[in-house]
Amino acid sequence: MDREALAARALELHGCNCNCAQSVACSLAPFVGADEDVCFHAAEGFGAGMGGLTETCGALSGGIMILGFAMSNGIDEPTNKAATYRLVRQLLERFREQNGATTCADLKGATTGTPLRSCNGCIEDALAITADLLEEHHLATCST
Repeated sequence: MDREALAARALELHGCNCNCAQSVACSLAPFVGADEDVCFHAAEGFGAGMGGLTETCGALSGGIMILGFAMSNGIDEPTNKAATYRLVRQLLERFREQNGATTCADLKGATTGTPLRSCNGCIEDALAITADLLEEHHLATCST
């Protein structure tokens, strides 16, 4: 995966009014065989920390969606949840270690007045960590 191109695409989407979740999910969709438009629609409610409530960072939510696309066995064989949860925990732990928090409110400094990371920075970090996990676990279906 060309990390610079991925980051540029994600930030371009964010600059065109896509939320953080959409920016991450749509940028990584081709690598897990997911439809970008489906990812766009599915990620819509996760922006600004889940519907604007500043809960879990939207960029992380987009990464979580991509890990679900990569890992799930589908509705006919819903047996892979534990493995998916392990990868999601890795994403969250790595992101928290790098940025100090996983909630939009904490990242934006809502209570402290001191932001930990910008939205663009969160997008870049969630995108990179998710891409790392896809590559580490040989989950990417293409290398476009």
